[in-house]
Amino acid sequence: MSKTSHTPRVFSGVQPSGAMHLGNYLGALKKFAILQHEHECLYCIVDLHAITVWQDPTVLKQQTREIAAAYLASGVDPKKAIIYPQSNVRAHTELAWYFNCVARTGWVNRMTQFKDKAGKNTERASVGLYTYPVLQAADILAFKATHVPVGEDQKQHLELSRDIAQKFNNDFNVPDFFPLPEALTQGPGARVMSLRDGTAKMSKSDPSDNSRINLTDNADIIVKKFKKAKTDMGVMPAPGEDLSERPEVDNLISIYSALSEMNRKQVVAQFEGQGFGVFKPALADLAVEKLAPITLLMSRYLSDPDEIDRILLAGAEKAAEISEPIMRDVRKIIGFLGA
Repeated sequence: MSKTSHTPRVFSGVQPSGAMHLGNYLGALKKFAILQHEHECLYCIVDLHAITVWQDPTVLKQQTREIAAAYLASGVDPKKAIIYPQSNVRAHTELAWYFNCVARTGWVNRMTQFKDKAGKNTERASVGLYTYPVLQAADILAFKATHVPVGEDQKQHLELSRDIAQKFNNDFNVPDFFPLPEALTQGPGARVMSLRDGTAKMSKSDPSDNSRINLTDNADIIVKKFKKAKTDMGVMPAPGEDLSERPEVDNLISIYSALSEMNRKQVVAQFEGQGFGVFKPALADLAVEKLAPITLLMSRYLSDPDEIDRILLAGAEKAAEISEPIMRDVRKIIGFLGA
């Protein structure tokens, strides 16, 4: 981490909407488990973000527990990191409103994800979906988090968080009150693409279940999905070969590299010139080996929802202990009576 006048603190979250998959594990959860040994970490289940589009209440509650189970099964230890649901800590919504009054509409208008998610129905999209990035800023800054593990698709939102923090500091003449959070890029974190389209990110919302490896998939399903994974008519590339026109092959090599912890050059050298009838079964076997323990642990945690709820509520109390003194200061700075 870079030097900062604030206590170094990591914040990140996963939205409870759809099944957790291999991309979530390699891109986030695996990294979370490592970071908890190096930094103070808060890992949120961002259920407030989930309801920017309609969610069935019963399903939302279950998926919140599934995210928690995935955190725990991936090695996140609630004794080392704080795991909690966003909705259980009021600082998120309170600070989001204050930031709505600090952020400028022009800034939010530039956020490309709203356009992507709303599509042609921007007039029918919820206001929450539009101000989603402002809530993200509040998520981070309610704890004065200094670093955020982010993918390419979230870097624009992190820049907005920095802009909001800077403007708050300037508007109220409180230099350095809020840190300007930085992207945390070192460490593992592969960008995993769809098994059906190497140019699209693996996603919980993809209508094709064959596009992703879910963390709850059993060995047979994993093998079948990798067998059906899109490739091309060629063979495995030679070292140094340009794969810009072979995105699906490039993606499978990246997945093998991330699971095996071999670098891409080593993977390519091992399978150079071989057909996908050799490579894809090897990749499937590797995925089963690495994911089976996680799938088993998730199942065990989900069989005891009361224990998951206990962990989440305890985490929410710890998170509130950090955020509430910060929010008291924010109220005083803004000028609210009784603050």
